[in-house]
Amino acid sequence: MSAPTRPAPAVTAPASPREALRHPVQLVRWLWRDYMTPGLPGRATTATELRWIYTAWLVAFALKMVGSTWDVSWHFRWLRDDLAPPHLLNSAGTAMVVGLVVFHSYAGYGVDRRALRLMQAGIGTFLVAIPIDLLNHRLNGLDITSWSPSHALLYTGTAIMLAGAIRGWWLYAAPGRTRDRVSLGLWLFFLENALFPNQHQEYGVLSLADYRAGQTTAEPSLLDFALSQGQTPTQFMLPVPPWVHPAWLVCVCLLTLVVARRVVGLRWTATLLAATYLGYRAVAWGLLEVGGFPPSVLPVMLLAGAVVVDLAVTRRLPGWVGGVLAGGVTFLAALVQDLLAVIPPWNWWSAGPVVLGFAVLWAGLDRLERSAWAASWRAPVELAPAAGPATDAVGRAADVPAGPSAAEPGSHVVRSGRSPRR
Repeated sequence: MSAPTRPAPAVTAPASPREALRHPVQLVRWLWRDYMTPGLPGRATTATELRWIYTAWLVAFALKMVGSTWDVSWHFRWLRDDLAPPHLLNSAGTAMVVGLVVFHSYAGYGVDRRALRLMQAGIGTFLVAIPIDLLNHRLNGLDITSWSPSHALLYTGTAIMLAGAIRGWWLYAAPGRTRDRVSLGLWLFFLENALFPNQHQEYGVLSLADYRAGQTTAEPSLLDFALSQGQTPTQFMLPVPPWVHPAWLVCVCLLTLVVARRVVGLRWTATLLAATYLGYRAVAWGLLEVGGFPPSVLPVMLLAGAVVVDLAVTRRLPGWVGGVLAGGVTFLAALVQDLLAVIPPWNWWSAGPVVLGFAVLWAGLDRLERSAWAASWRAPVELAPAAGPATDAVGRAADVPAGPSAAEPGSHVVRSGRSPRR
């Protein structure tokens, strides 16, 4: 007579986050059993589940942001090292993002098909860029500039995957303070990623000044490497023309704030994002100084442009007017900052073309927002078909669409203007 089989121990949900952290193995087993089940994009997701999923996205990009900030400063002090602490920190965030994209792709929670495709394309671009960047360094040595093709692929991939996360959260989170706060967090990381290339000039201008003053923080091997590449210290630390920093700040970063203001809908969205970013950079500046790493100039002129963006959107000014005002004020604020402190090299004669270009971009955004394509973008794409009474292995509804039917009517609609309460 065979011995009776013992039932497998039940894996229950942790009673609290503290308990989950005390028993990580049990936590992983529970998550795998209850959530790693196949499903299509648009699968029913509760508000609590959605908050946990996108909190993980915020943690992942926080790791990437801190790692990338430290990484820029690191490269103005030491020669490149694949296992440098900032690389490891950034890699931890990337690993979390990979896990989240795999989860969304397999289980279908918290995304529509378009958001999922953006996440997949973004992480794919980022992962392809990593071996290209490693090969570039092996062949050409240190590549300190943020503007190289391999580095451009890295922050382009990050922008695409962030666009997917922003879309997924805004489609399925119920309107309210939680949706606004998480959305602001995701947009903050998008803004930081957009501003990332300009950090090369912002660190380089101070590092060059320290070098000329005989107080450089760069190790000798880094300076010797620059000389062996046939570069002067100026070419090594400030390798791009002086029109690049203002053009990127105005035409890319301010435009990011315009889109964020339109999507989130809070009256001072752009100002809050710019001020929070500058506050983060100020804290990072202090920590880097304490650690003996090169500090950077803060792009304070961004805040002036952000205030004008908020005012222009609130007053519903045409894009060509708002663009001229915001771009012009940003250049004026940069001039004041240059007189009172330090900024990277700016070509002041570029003000006209840059401001005009920003006005054209903003006007084009206005036109795009009124298009049928924008209207279709605001709705979930190809939601999973309703599964009726069918459930998955753990009794959850298998493929019931999220969005209005899962939360509240109209909760999936992206707001693009000023709401009455704001």
